[in-house]
Amino acid sequence: MEEVADIVIVGAGIAGLTTSLGLHRLGIRSLVLESSETLRTTGFAFTTWSNAWRALDAVGIGHSLRQQHQLLERIVITSTISGKPPSERSLRTKGKHGEGEIRCMKRKVLLEELERELPSDTIRYSSKVVSIEDESRHLKLVHLADGTIIKTKVLIGCDGVNSVVSKWLGFKPPPFTGRSAIRGYTEFKGSHGFEPKFMQFFGKGTRSGFIPCDDQTVYWFFTWSPTSQDKEFEDNPAKMKQFVLSKCHDLPDRIKAVIENTLLDGIISSPLRYRRPWEVLWGNISKGNVCVAGDALHPMTPDIGQGGCSALEDGIVLARCIAEALRKTGNNDDDNDKDRAVVFERIEMGLKKFGKERRWRSFELISTAYIVGYIQQSEGKIMNFLRDKILASYLAGLLMKRSDFDCGKLTTIS
Repeated sequence: MEEVADIVIVGAGIAGLTTSLGLHRLGIRSLVLESSETLRTTGFAFTTWSNAWRALDAVGIGHSLRQQHQLLERIVITSTISGKPPSERSLRTKGKHGEGEIRCMKRKVLLEELERELPSDTIRYSSKVVSIEDESRHLKLVHLADGTIIKTKVLIGCDGVNSVVSKWLGFKPPPFTGRSAIRGYTEFKGSHGFEPKFMQFFGKGTRSGFIPCDDQTVYWFFTWSPTSQDKEFEDNPAKMKQFVLSKCHDLPDRIKAVIENTLLDGIISSPLRYRRPWEVLWGNISKGNVCVAGDALHPMTPDIGQGGCSALEDGIVLARCIAEALRKTGNNDDDNDKDRAVVFERIEMGLKKFGKERRWRSFELISTAYIVGYIQQSEGKIMNFLRDKILASYLAGLLMKRSDFDCGKLTTIS
């Protein structure tokens, strides 16, 4: 069966749904193809920095989400090796683009809010893309696992680290960093009692963090460099939980209690992968009427908390670039080869503009995240000394500096 859709977005994650909603706000319809049967909420939560809130405001859902997530006031960094007092810093400092605003966002809440704002038939679930081919210079054929073929003028890959679209563009599979993360969340029956602080702990080659999302929910993560023996618990939440507790025995009791009270279905483990930064600089972010965004473009380690935030930025910028391109054609009439060529060239220019705008930003975030992760989890007396004496405060400032960014509004130039 063959269908036609002007704009096809592969993946109903943060980047895909933000792009689709951005286009919808600008009066442009898109079709989102999602391989799973429902929204993918893997990862539970993520730190939502100031740049992400500007993107959420641009797409019109910031106010609603603020009501559901606690504003974080300070970041507290503690070394479990040195025994030194924690390094504490305000998260409300003012940057070039305004005062800092950091919350811990429940991924499910964000995706459901994005979905709710879209027309009901925008997302098509159980639609796995298996291949892409050229129907002509102006059109792509998107082949689904169920045999459906969708003909489209614009193809956007927001399909994650194993992206079919990024592979088509020539990107290599994101390599393993040698580090993995276990993530979890705990729902308390009453108030958890934690202050609105982002708490981080450094140990021997490990890093852990605990962040309240709201009055009852605390999100936590643990990163480490796994050995071959650690593979036995990758799919075993009970063993994951015991492993994290064994590595976090030096943490305060009320912090350990968060892990202890986490239900087994609230724990996952995943290897940390990233795009080599130079591939983003030299690779094809777009080619013709095809481009990638989100993790399909710039998978990065979670060490500066910018994976989800930058995906939100991508969605706003991409929607704006596509809308400008389509409006410059005057209309979408493509009944003849000349009209189709004009539309294609405008789309191609719009996607190139997106790539140009996001290339260096992606390079900067991937590189910073990798370096920060390396510093935070490195072992050795010299590195421990430098991290405890100098780097803790610097790293906290770096997180805020990278979030001091504004992707702009959903406005277009006629």
